[in-house]
Amino acid sequence: MRSARPRHARAPRLPLAGVLRLHRPSDIWFKPALSVVVAVGVPNLTLLALGRLDLALSTMAGSLCALYAHNLPYAARGRALGGVVLGMLASVAIALLTAALTSSAAVLVAVGALLAAAQKAATDVTRIGPPGPVIFTFISSASLFAPQTLGQVPGHLALAAAAGAWAWTVGMAPGLLRPHGPERRATSRALNAAAAYVEASAAGAGTGTGGGAVGGTGGGERARAAAAAAVHAARQSLLAAGARQEPRRALERLLVRAEVALAAPADTDAARLRFWAYELRGTHPVPRVEAGRDAEELFGVEVEQATTVRARWAARLRPLLPLALRTALGCALAGYVSLALGVGRPYWALVTAASLYQANLTLTWSRGVQRVVGNLVGVLLFAAVAPLAHLGPAALVLCCLAFNFGAEALITRNYWLGSVCVTPMALLITEFTGFQEPGGLIADRIVDTLVGAVVGFAAAAAVTNRRAADRIEDALEAVEHARAHAAGLIAAESPGPGALGRARRRLTAALVDLRATTDAAAGEWWQRALPQERVMLAEQSGHRTLAATVRRQGPHLLEDAQA
Repeated sequence: MRSARPRHARAPRLPLAGVLRLHRPSDIWFKPALSVVVAVGVPNLTLLALGRLDLALSTMAGSLCALYAHNLPYAARGRALGGVVLGMLASVAIALLTAALTSSAAVLVAVGALLAAAQKAATDVTRIGPPGPVIFTFISSASLFAPQTLGQVPGHLALAAAAGAWAWTVGMAPGLLRPHGPERRATSRALNAAAAYVEASAAGAGTGTGGGAVGGTGGGERARAAAAAAVHAARQSLLAAGARQEPRRALERLLVRAEVALAAPADTDAARLRFWAYELRGTHPVPRVEAGRDAEELFGVEVEQATTVRARWAARLRPLLPLALRTALGCALAGYVSLALGVGRPYWALVTAASLYQANLTLTWSRGVQRVVGNLVGVLLFAAVAPLAHLGPAALVLCCLAFNFGAEALITRNYWLGSVCVTPMALLITEFTGFQEPGGLIADRIVDTLVGAVVGFAAAAAVTNRRAADRIEDALEAVEHARAHAAGLIAAESPGPGALGRARRRLTAALVDLRATTDAAAGEWWQRALPQERVMLAEQSGHRTLAATVRRQGPHLLEDAQA
């Protein structure tokens, strides 16, 4: 039974502080940066040698697939990259066929907007991760406005498929040297996050503001939620890694130690957790932790039931409609406004609008500010580099490769910083068919950036996600059901083999989903007052129950943590 909830709308907030702040780089920033250079460089240099750089857009469609799935274990990465390549080929095929069948700019913009909405929905529901739908939208929109004939389409698709196969090979190649690298990194993140929670809990206890397994300061609460999410992500990574070989078993035992730290932070040595995390980051052997039967029971290896899988996919699909509508409406309007202003490349406005849409309107606003700042600085960089790139086709290709590397190396610091390199790279790609006057390119890019950002955000504000608060209620109910089920098993004399482990994992997933749902709803406009107090109480009681399940399952591990 859902409680009565206030219906008044919250006033919108548009943050500026911190939007452009630089963050620490990703721990694997160099992997996508090097991968995209190799994946793009080999086809482009081959076309350069053949004197056919005009075909580079087709090969870029496949090559840029190398940007995806770098955090996935290799067993899952192979499948994910294969899906990315097939999705890219489908998008390009639709775009090329449309371009061959019509020259109506209005029709091309409409098809581009629909493709962008479909790409947004597909990347969100599959949770493929960064860079999300923007690469698909960039390639398919550019293909829509590239003159085509039906006879040319098979050749372009063949080039894209060949480059996509090369990108798949590049993405999988590191597995030959470090076959367990992604799951090692995920486990390391979980250990570091657990250590941060232990330290925050100790600080809260030291100041008398809380501590222990469920209390703590606001910082402690955030650290606990972050640690639970990191542990959950690491578990999913290990489950996706394929066969349970000894390295994976060793990682499972370490992950159990992170879970024990969440259950008993006061009895855990944070320095030991951080040492294990450090050992996992390099080429050292996986630290050996004796955990025995308790660790096997705590981690669990059973496959989820089909009903659970169906429920999870249904939960992913529910919030997609407003995001897809925002994308379709914003991209279409941005493209049509660009056409009305007489800009020669309306797909730039379309891509700008598509790049804005995030989980809520506040994040969409932040992304819009970052996009505009990055693009404006990027066109200045293009103006400085254009004379060098115009020295010849080889210089043009090398400049593009340098910007590819820079974009991926910098984008994890902040989106605007990566856009500083993405913008000149996109402008240089348009010159593969022939050098153009820089002033015209710069003017078009500035206009399309401003049009795409303003119109795209206006469309997002018009299509508000008024069901966001309802999803918090659903998430609260899921947490309460999972908590009650786990509490019942804790009280039972003999809960059955694996039952507590399954209940604990279900409750962990529900708590992670509740936090993500609440954060997304908090940034949405014109929502009724959110049940923040109920969320806080649900999280506290849920984590208390999680701690109790670990204590019930792994008493020997708790003793080891105190040793």
